[in-house]
Amino acid sequence: MTGVTKAGETPTRVAPAEASAGTWIGFAAMCLGMFMAVLDIQVVATSLPAIRDALAIPAERMSWIQTAYLIAEVIAIPLTGLLTRAVGMRVLFVLAVSLFTLASIGCAASTGFATLVTARVVQGFFGGMLIPLVFSAVFLLFPLRHQGLATTLAGMLAVLAPTVGPIVGGWITETGSWHWLFLVNVGPGILACVLGLTTLTRESGDRSLLRSLDVGGLALLAVCLASLQLGLKEAPDRGWITAPVLALLAASAVAGIFFVRRMLGTGEPIVQLRAFQDRGFTLGCALSFILGMGLYGSVYLMPVFLAFVREHGPLDIGIVMLVTGVTQLATAPAAVALEQRVDARLLTLAGFGVFGIGLAMSTAQTIDTDFAGMFWPQVVRGAAIMFCLLPPTRLALGNLAPEAVPDASGVFNLMRNLGGAIGIALIDTVIYGRAPIHAKALADRLADLDPKAFEIVGIPLEAMKEAAARASDPEVIAAVRPLVEKAATMQVINEAWAMLACVTLVGCALALLAPRRSAGTGAGTAALH
Repeated sequence: MTGVTKAGETPTRVAPAEASAGTWIGFAAMCLGMFMAVLDIQVVATSLPAIRDALAIPAERMSWIQTAYLIAEVIAIPLTGLLTRAVGMRVLFVLAVSLFTLASIGCAASTGFATLVTARVVQGFFGGMLIPLVFSAVFLLFPLRHQGLATTLAGMLAVLAPTVGPIVGGWITETGSWHWLFLVNVGPGILACVLGLTTLTRESGDRSLLRSLDVGGLALLAVCLASLQLGLKEAPDRGWITAPVLALLAASAVAGIFFVRRMLGTGEPIVQLRAFQDRGFTLGCALSFILGMGLYGSVYLMPVFLAFVREHGPLDIGIVMLVTGVTQLATAPAAVALEQRVDARLLTLAGFGVFGIGLAMSTAQTIDTDFAGMFWPQVVRGAAIMFCLLPPTRLALGNLAPEAVPDASGVFNLMRNLGGAIGIALIDTVIYGRAPIHAKALADRLADLDPKAFEIVGIPLEAMKEAAARASDPEVIAAVRPLVEKAATMQVINEAWAMLACVTLVGCALALLAPRRSAGTGAGTAALH
């Protein structure tokens, strides 16, 4: 079992023999807080135009509403382990969910760009803590036999939130004011705070960790993750080899190297990295990264296709995407049962294999593809997602000592977020970089009266001769150009689906390299013997 208590760590904990009703209620409150934090990202992303119009924010600054949240979130996630050791899980959860809720109110009360971005930074920082806290709680609050169910509940909500976010955001946008995009967090936030305060067991943390906080290490971590996030944001527009992007990525790499050296050389690191000595944890983090690329990439690609190719509104997009969420819920009981009975390696292999098939099924989309054509790929992906999350979680965290779990959980969840950020950056690179190439190729094929090109663009074959006769007519060019651009967008989206499917195959290979974990293995197992 990996993990030895050292200076700055709380004493070794033993996984409880039983979980009371209060423990389950407290854990449900933590899951609710996490769900709202993850949901918030997608809800706001769906409805950015409504916020832009209401606050008169210039289009070129709109992306900062999301970027500010995401930068704060990725910095907070790996710090959660340190803060858990310092103040205890109960205090940290109540503090995080309270400040996330207050920041949501601040977002709704914003009167301009600066106040909104400031509130989003606070919201993202404390919302980011809620995610690893839940996955730590699975292994710290529950005995071995209940960890599978708890992991399933946490995992289901973590991956369900990005799926249902578009329909929630679309519904709010079409039926209410933009303020409710943030105020929707208030009721659940207050409920989660009260339940967590009254049901979770208070722990004694080591407050000296805060007094001896490694400010230099914290600065390196912030520079590393913020530079990486900004570099990934700018790369698709500016190009990966432009000076600003290279400078940001280089700053991230240099800060990251110095951060790792500093953490390995200090007795009280702000992020414990010793868990990487466990092969299962290292491979689990890699699998979490790949899942982030596939999960967040697919949740990003579907609205792009439905909005720009099919020209649907936010609510209609959400309705189409709801299929994935419903399938996840339907397969959750099977995931619970199999996760406790089947070798994690086999479940991981099957999960990533089926997920890859679901991604590959979307590579054949046409400009006419809609709900019916997107139904079965979503069903396949939705059925696989839980098997891409639960077994890797067991592989990563299931063999660690309980006192090592909070830090390890933060790193594990950070990898999923980074995978999503890098995946979306690569998708945008494919779309922005290759769409003009496809558009020119289609235009040339139309000029040559290629019947297949007319079919791809959606121009009836009987219009071919008329189009050829009036090829230089400005009216014809103006009418055909949007059709060509739409068809080119469809083609590059299909290429992006293929890229995600290929990445998922790497997950299958990693599953074969993972160490064997007996079904049901959980953190703290060795401490029980």
